[in-house]
Amino acid sequence: LQKLALGEPQLAQPEHAHSIRLDGDIILGGLFPVHARGERGVPCGELKKEKGIHRLEAMLFAIDLINKDPDLLPNVTLGARVLDTCSRDTYALEQSLTFVQALIERDGSDVRCANGDPPIFAKPDKVVGVIGAAASSVSIMVANILRLFKIPQVSYASTAPELSDNVRYDFFSRVVPPDSYQAQAMMDIVTAMGWNYVSTLASEGNYGESGVEAFIHISRESGGVCIAQSVKVPREPRPGEFDKTIQRLMETPNARAVIMFANEDDIRRILDAAKRNNQSGHFLWVGSDSWGSKISPVVGQEKAAEGAITILPKRASVDAFDRYFRSRSLSNNRRNVWFAEFWEENFGCKLGMHGKKPGSPKKCTGLEKVGRDSTYEQEGKVQFVMDAVYAVAHALHRMHRDRCSGPGLCAAMANMDGKELLSFIRAVNFNGSAGTPVTFNENGDAPGRYDIFQYQINNQSTTEYKVIGQWTNQLHLNVSALQWASGDWSLPGSVCSLPCRTGERKKVVKGAPCCWHCERCEGYHFQASQFTCELCSYEQRPDHNRTGCQPIPIIKLEWSSPWAVVPVFISVLGIIATTFVILTFVRHNDTPIVRAAGREMSYVLLTGIFLCYVITFPMIAAPDVVVCSFRRIFLGLGMCFSNAALLTKTNRIHRIFEQGKKAVTAPRFISPTSQLFITFFLISLQLLGVLIWFAADPPHTFVDFGEQRTQDPERARGVLKCDISDLSLICSLGYSILLMVTCTVYAIKTRGVPETFNEAKPIGFTMYTTCIIWLAFIPIFFGTAQSAERMYIQTATLTVSLSLSASVSLGMLYMPKVYTILLHPELNVPKRKRSFKAIVTVATMTSKLSQLAAERPNGEVKTELCEGVEPTVSSTKTTYVSYTNHAI
Repeated sequence: LQKLALGEPQLAQPEHAHSIRLDGDIILGGLFPVHARGERGVPCGELKKEKGIHRLEAMLFAIDLINKDPDLLPNVTLGARVLDTCSRDTYALEQSLTFVQALIERDGSDVRCANGDPPIFAKPDKVVGVIGAAASSVSIMVANILRLFKIPQVSYASTAPELSDNVRYDFFSRVVPPDSYQAQAMMDIVTAMGWNYVSTLASEGNYGESGVEAFIHISRESGGVCIAQSVKVPREPRPGEFDKTIQRLMETPNARAVIMFANEDDIRRILDAAKRNNQSGHFLWVGSDSWGSKISPVVGQEKAAEGAITILPKRASVDAFDRYFRSRSLSNNRRNVWFAEFWEENFGCKLGMHGKKPGSPKKCTGLEKVGRDSTYEQEGKVQFVMDAVYAVAHALHRMHRDRCSGPGLCAAMANMDGKELLSFIRAVNFNGSAGTPVTFNENGDAPGRYDIFQYQINNQSTTEYKVIGQWTNQLHLNVSALQWASGDWSLPGSVCSLPCRTGERKKVVKGAPCCWHCERCEGYHFQASQFTCELCSYEQRPDHNRTGCQPIPIIKLEWSSPWAVVPVFISVLGIIATTFVILTFVRHNDTPIVRAAGREMSYVLLTGIFLCYVITFPMIAAPDVVVCSFRRIFLGLGMCFSNAALLTKTNRIHRIFEQGKKAVTAPRFISPTSQLFITFFLISLQLLGVLIWFAADPPHTFVDFGEQRTQDPERARGVLKCDISDLSLICSLGYSILLMVTCTVYAIKTRGVPETFNEAKPIGFTMYTTCIIWLAFIPIFFGTAQSAERMYIQTATLTVSLSLSASVSLGMLYMPKVYTILLHPELNVPKRKRSFKAIVTVATMTSKLSQLAAERPNGEVKTELCEGVEPTVSSTKTTYVSYTNHAI
């Protein structure tokens, strides 16, 4: 058999007016949507010029090229049987039965002609493979029939993911990538745009529903994109259906991005509905390859489509086909039974009386030329149609090379095994008509290669589909080339919730992982992750952004603080005054007033007063081991010195006058040495307690983070402290307070002693005032335990209380003496010494006077008292009596 010349017409057989038949050694089937779906029960509608005629002619052109090629299937002619699917799956199923007729045996034993002869059946053409179909729903329907008869099928446009099932559609292959790749590419686009909240829109049918299902499946696996709504457009939409679709999409206005797997007609009507509802520019359309770079869906509604991102399998225009198709005419293309109808549709004319375009204003001359008298642009799937034909041809070529020893069709290929041919088809690897490799994976799918377009309106109001990237297993996107409505270059958003600010965690809405509420990490919590807040460690607080923790600032009582200035001022004055008294006493050490006051005990008492003032400085100084040691030692020692000395004095006075009521002999232990021994014994108990404290718990510092742990972490501070707890403080001061209370009791008991005898009453007043001071100290000190200013208040209260106690003792006991010593030295002279018996007599009479005052009138008391008193006893001036020189 000789090869047919390129372009030489092969006449269509009249008995197959609904199909095209080209004779050949090997016949390939073809399924094309030459006509659209019919309405009102009519199977076929209007002619499809591009999707139908262009693709059909691409198959015929490819067969012509293969038959002319001496290196591909040498001396083997390919023929064709091309059918019209009318874009309807049920109609295509009926048509595809033509392909399997040769494989069905006909039983004519019961049939006889009129003359009694057996019938003669015309032998149908045996189809070894089928090119098509276009729509996924049609391919699925046909594939179920062809697989039963083991006829391989290669599609040029069906992209439904369902067809990748190699168990159900084992004889199906395609030269276009499946929508699962397309869905992945669209998901990558959405992710690159930063969109995480989108809606989906699908045309009812395998293509739309499978594409959306694949996208939703990928979104669930990735977890980064949520589906706001999934809307489906019915096959037969009712009036107003698309307006309802737009209104439904607007129920989730934040989901501006809409993923579209819809046919061309539905895309056009959706854009029109968006325009009618004044939503042009709101939606961010992401269209599948059914939109691609087509002009027809956007004509008249450019504003509604502006910014749409579309995807299309990577392709190139086949220049040879352009030359071929432009050369087609009514005279040289009679093999295409639908070409006359195309001619009328393309040129807007009518061919004779039987033309299919009624009411046409003019008649066709037959001299019209494609591309000259009409617009022409190569349909996008022409390349893939040719690749599909060449894929089968290369498989046949390899099979011919393996089965036949020479050129021409040998007997081994006469009854071709479809399963064997399928294995050769799956193994092909060649450069297609556009120069891109043509291969199949184990499921019969072509690799994913897509161009990404954006529909843009430039400043001159011209529109174009601009290539903004490509996808070959991963996305390559030129973000700088993106342009949105009104020339806006900023990236629009399609998110359910805006990103949380730093320091806020996401509280995800149940059932919508892309929607959340932002919650501030409060208190001492910081943002550990985008979903959790965690508590900082106890010694830390959140930083300014609450993204981490930082150490809490450590503070101490500063010398410049008002809480320190006042106590220090009082303490300095007290130290100066105490030093002045001590120096005065030292200078007048042998004078009667100093001797009468008891020199040894006075110096002990003044030492205690001095220590009470000095303790202010270690209490305010920055804590360290040395400072903490001084605090422990001197905190209670000053009061202990003072109270021990005063207790010894009051106890001595009390014992003297109590002994005088019973006998004239002096009580024991009233000498200065005994008094010092008693005093230092009492002080030693305080020192012993301090030593035990040192041994049990050596002094150290620590930082108290709880004292100023405010609700606002910014104001939180750690307080550097000595390890003196409130209990330790009570124990340290408790002994001194016990001495103070005991001394007060003795002061009360000796309140009746005449003021000419020593210091009983000044000591009493001193102890009463001191008790009042410390009674006021307790509620102030412990009542501020929960205050944020606790450190300042307690330190100031404690130091001021100690200083006031010392000031009371200094002022009441020693200032009058210093006043007399310095300003009235004439009173500081020796007086006649008295015997212990005279002293006791005076004490007894004074006691008796106190008793009679409560029982008798004033005159009687005086009369009775005077009878027993010697004239030498009374004196008009105060006389300072010292007990230190009397014998015991």
